[in-house]
Amino acid sequence: MLTLTAPRFFHTHPMARTGTVLSVMVLLWGLSWPATQIALMQIPPLWLAAFRFGSAALCLFAFVGLKGGLKLPARADLPIVLSMGLLQMTTFTGLGMIAMTVTDTSHAVLLAYTTPLWTLLLGWAAFGQRPDRGQMLALALGLFGIALVCSPLETDWSQPGAFMGAGFLLVGAVAWSGVILHVKRHKWQGSALSLAPWQMALATLCLGGAALMIEGPSSRIRWSGELAAMLVFIGPVATSLCFVVAAEYGRRISAFAMSNFTLGVPLIGIAASVLLLSNHLSGIFLAGLTMVFCGMALAARTAGRSGPSHPPVMDRCKS
Repeated sequence: MLTLTAPRFFHTHPMARTGTVLSVMVLLWGLSWPATQIALMQIPPLWLAAFRFGSAALCLFAFVGLKGGLKLPARADLPIVLSMGLLQMTTFTGLGMIAMTVTDTSHAVLLAYTTPLWTLLLGWAAFGQRPDRGQMLALALGLFGIALVCSPLETDWSQPGAFMGAGFLLVGAVAWSGVILHVKRHKWQGSALSLAPWQMALATLCLGGAALMIEGPSSRIRWSGELAAMLVFIGPVATSLCFVVAAEYGRRISAFAMSNFTLGVPLIGIAASVLLLSNHLSGIFLAGLTMVFCGMALAARTAGRSGPSHPPVMDRCKS
């Protein structure tokens, strides 16, 4: 009988195995952006978000149940269930998918992944965490890059939906940043993995209800093999499977290292949008991307000096 085993290198170098698995996770998260754009050609955005989290929730309920860890969240964990379910999953994803109907994928990825910058600003405004010199430089670089991408030099504000698209993406990023701050201060009772299916189920109910009211019944969706394949990739694979990978392998490295890994998500998403969707990247966009990315990297570096104070999977676990 043929038995498949991992190469000897991965048995003797567990960190190499962890790095490889997390790299595949980042690749899948990045590819989920063009996959979402393709799916949006056939399904309304809120229904897409509802199907994404609905299918992912079912997979995670099954996975956690088979591991014997399925139980109702403790009362102390209800605030984080509500925070992640309503702000990160419902608000960030719902607004992001609506924005992607009027914004190309490369711009959407860049604006959505500005969360480290808003986290610094929200921490300063809400908790008096005054940024140090490195963080101020990160903010200056990142915000200037955002302004450059959103300026008339790059964005045609006369196009229908241009203002709404950029606004929704930035509002979603700020909402996600608020969740990151909450995650860092929450006193955990259950694990990130045990709470995830409940958060996704809550998001599914909210997104499904909004889709029914705004976009009409799901029976109007024209199903195809391509759409089904995109939904399987976006939900069970890029959401639930990657969440499990992040939960199981993300804890094996520092929060700083995990943040560095996930910096690759927007870069892969943008590169994939060029290769798969023929998105054009102008010189202005590339300059803005460079500034935003440098700001994000610097923000992650300065945040990493304080050490991890929360499960590292929770704040960077959505594509």
